[in-house]
Amino acid sequence: MKDNTEAVEITTFKLNGYSCKQFIKANKEIDEFLQRQKGFKSRRIFEQGSTIVDMLIWDDVETGTNAMHRLMAELSNSIVHDMIDQSTASWNISTVEHAI
Repeated sequence: MKDNTEAVEITTFKLNGYSCKQFIKANKEIDEFLQRQKGFKSRRIFEQGSTIVDMLIWDDVETGTNAMHRLMAELSNSIVHDMIDQSTASWNISTVEHAI
């Protein structure tokens, strides 16, 4: 794979009294939304201690950033947002500099 050909979006947060399994189950409409977005490649959700890590792979930073803004607008009423302790949320997206 060539360098600089994709972007990684990483969001970390704690949940408001929900389990990771409950959170994943509630993400059905988010997953469906993501799969319809131009440039979406994959999504992984996992736990690191008490922190949830939500990692997405996009064609590029611009595509991923645009999709994030659409998601927040179009799915603003999703239960998923209430499950997250928003005070702990951190969102970043960066271009991949090297991949093998």
